[in-house]
Amino acid sequence: MIRNRGAGAAWALCVLFALVPQAAPAAVDVESFVKREQFRDVQVSPGGTYLAATLPMEDRTGLVILRLSDRKVTAKFSLGRNTDIAWFQWVNDGRVLLGVADKFGMLARPRATGEIVGLDAEGGKGEMLVGQRVEGGGAGTRIQQRKPELVWARLTDDLPQDDRNVILTVASFDDDAYTRAEKMDVLSGRRVVVARVPVRNASFTTDHQGVVRLAMGADGDNLSRVYYRAGDDAEWTLVNSESASKRRETPLGFSADGKSVYLRSDQPDGPDSIVAWDVDSGQRREVLRDDAVDPYEVIYASSGPREPIGALFMDGRPRTAFFKADHPDARLQRMLEQAFDGELVRITSRTADGRLALVLTSSDRNSGDFFQFDTSAKKAGHLLSRRAWLDPLAMAETRPVLLRARDGLPLHGYLTLPRGAEGKGLPLVLLPHGGPYGVQDTWEFGEEQQLLAAAGYAVLQVNYRGSGGYGHRFEQAGARQWGRSMQDDLTDATRWAIAEGLADPSRVCIYGASYGAYAALMGVAREPALYRCAAGYVGVYDLATRSRALAGGARSTETWSEDWLGSDPAELAATSPNRQAASIRVPVFLAAGGEDEITPVVHTRMMERALIAAGVPVQTLYYPTEGHGFYSVPHRVEYYGQLLDFLDRHIGASRPR
Repeated sequence: MIRNRGAGAAWALCVLFALVPQAAPAAVDVESFVKREQFRDVQVSPGGTYLAATLPMEDRTGLVILRLSDRKVTAKFSLGRNTDIAWFQWVNDGRVLLGVADKFGMLARPRATGEIVGLDAEGGKGEMLVGQRVEGGGAGTRIQQRKPELVWARLTDDLPQDDRNVILTVASFDDDAYTRAEKMDVLSGRRVVVARVPVRNASFTTDHQGVVRLAMGADGDNLSRVYYRAGDDAEWTLVNSESASKRRETPLGFSADGKSVYLRSDQPDGPDSIVAWDVDSGQRREVLRDDAVDPYEVIYASSGPREPIGALFMDGRPRTAFFKADHPDARLQRMLEQAFDGELVRITSRTADGRLALVLTSSDRNSGDFFQFDTSAKKAGHLLSRRAWLDPLAMAETRPVLLRARDGLPLHGYLTLPRGAEGKGLPLVLLPHGGPYGVQDTWEFGEEQQLLAAAGYAVLQVNYRGSGGYGHRFEQAGARQWGRSMQDDLTDATRWAIAEGLADPSRVCIYGASYGAYAALMGVAREPALYRCAAGYVGVYDLATRSRALAGGARSTETWSEDWLGSDPAELAATSPNRQAASIRVPVFLAAGGEDEITPVVHTRMMERALIAAGVPVQTLYYPTEGHGFYSVPHRVEYYGQLLDFLDRHIGASRPR
């Protein structure tokens, strides 16, 4: 196993961006677990001259460019508070494009603003090419004279054979807008329309010559449609209509010869499959499907035409499978997996000549190491670590588990045990994930479960019905089941852990964030004798309030709310924790941010008032300047310190010093 770690590049970037220093060693060093990664994503430039890396900072994410030859920082970019980088991509060896996003809290998904910035590798300051903050160019500049525009854009194809242009998906900010494909000059920002399609909210897929050939979208009913055309001048034809076929298909890309399109297709029962659709005959052929789980990620060729060749499956521990097993990049993946035994291996980027690959390795105990791999010499060298201060060998192991719900439905999950624990009679924290729909817990590194395990707790995570990763029917089984069968799955998992002897029944707490916070409070309302405490972080607790907020959006959002949450006032009240506070018999800890736009702080305030009125002991922590999850490292240290102290008082593990 290759585990050597370097520090030169990390040191330079740490100084540049003034990352938070390590805390002094302690029984549970909270800061070491909760401070941000030094690096998030890293890509090598097409010529192998530079690295581009995103750096999580105090209240934003920046991007830095590093020359590989001498590890010197040559360019950097960041915007204001609560801004994030949704994506970035080298478009030639000397220029990067990046998409801007807003991110109001550590747990919030970045919300793309639709702005695109161009950044030169040598001394670039960042030029806004698309969006509301475009500054028109003048004499002596290469940015064309133009005005800010109320559109959003995202990258569709970086056109590897064209150093000057890319294909974008562009639309107005109108609700459920029609999108269009445009070609953009990466230096001037000039754009021309190359395709329109007769469906709203569309995304586009190009062939290996950069021609827009496929589009997938949905109108306000949220039922997808896929269109195909034979070339630039051809008419669009409907390939799949979800309302007619009863299946959702998502284009993944063309085969190298252009004769087939690979689609991810959901099935009436069981997990999704990958199918090959013959563009001439229209015939579909299944090429890859697992018995239990969906494709977690599609694996693309990293050299030559960027065609799909296989998939990563998160079936307990991750594993890869290939429908093009003889492809050179499939063989490269297998070789890397043998070299980095026990790690999840991803090729994140590769030089245009294929010689240098950037490889990310990670695991349940390792949040990520980046290596440069010489594909000719078959040699790897360590570049960067996301969390260099954490020793993977000192982290807790996460084990896959399988149990059955009361109705017989198989439930997959993960159990993280404290290092050295025998796995019997432990204090247990049930940790339901947020979302809830389409989200899944996986075997990858998680700071919360590692922190809790370091404090002496067993941590159980369960992919309850409605979670992603196990097929359309499994996800659909969670529709309108807030506080109902989704909650039953968590109850059944807790009882399973007790029956297996893993958990001490007198020392079980339920804790989660966002939807997980909802599930925590609903759990102690429905099962007052099962848990000894509950903690909710940036939660949603009043479903009527949530329903009204969703009903005020686009038609597609209203449709989603009706389909997945429901609108019956009596049902919403019966499954709202704040309306069921009188049933809660155990202490509660609540935390929220005043700037949360996902689950506004009013939810936590209502929950707190209801608990106080019911005579339930409640501890709270509010930060007015935080959002959906706390950004500030001091705030995070304080929050998690209070959480550990709360757990210690009620289910008893070692108190942090």
